[in-house]
Amino acid sequence: MYNFGNEVVHFLQEISYTWAALLFFIENLLIFTCSVYVGNLLSIRYARRRIVPTPPKIEAKEILFATSTIFLNTIVTLLGLWFWRTGSIQFRSDIGVFALLDILILLLVMDAGMYLLHRIAHIPFIYRFAHRTHHRYDKPRPLTLFVLNPLEALGFGALWLLLLCVYDFSWLGMSIYLGLNVVFGSIGHLGVEPLSDKLFRSNLFNTLTTSTFHAMHHQNEDYNFGFYTSIWDRMFGTLYPENSRNQK
Repeated sequence: MYNFGNEVVHFLQEISYTWAALLFFIENLLIFTCSVYVGNLLSIRYARRRIVPTPPKIEAKEILFATSTIFLNTIVTLLGLWFWRTGSIQFRSDIGVFALLDILILLLVMDAGMYLLHRIAHIPFIYRFAHRTHHRYDKPRPLTLFVLNPLEALGFGALWLLLLCVYDFSWLGMSIYLGLNVVFGSIGHLGVEPLSDKLFRSNLFNTLTTSTFHAMHHQNEDYNFGFYTSIWDRMFGTLYPENSRNQK
């Protein structure tokens, strides 16, 4: 029986690093393009539900930082390939319940790790030369997801590679998580709220982050540091008060 997974593994084992770099660059460029394109469609579709003022015209610096993030994400992916080839990172090939459990583990562990890094990034000394770049754009739009200082982009990439080095995840679980990561990031930078009022105030979306949740962080930097959930903000008292009032 033809096994597509084995073919992919063999391909990644044999491809040169030069061609892998080109492949990963195209992959990250496609992720960027799809995220911004779909995000802009949603921003137009739900323009009447705008939660932050309309952002000004895109600056050349935004394009520069976004381009830098694409290149740095490519480097992180290439490093991941090298770690895998040298045995520092290993993956499982199962597609059952444990592979699905990996998705939950990745979401919770990465959410905690990124919450911690996010809090560290707001320490004044670090904020000035790294995270302030992202917060210059306090009226988020889909492009803003990729407008990061290179140090910040590499910091998140390093966290991801470290986690892969300490635990053997399944290909399936990791792939689905990476897709969800882009979805959450894109939603957080729409600048509009696609959810109906009923859904927005539901128990589910009082736990998962929404477009409004992250937009409030851009408007009020001392609150809402979470990426996928509000768990850690609730635990450490950094949840924006309006979110607290909405909790059922």
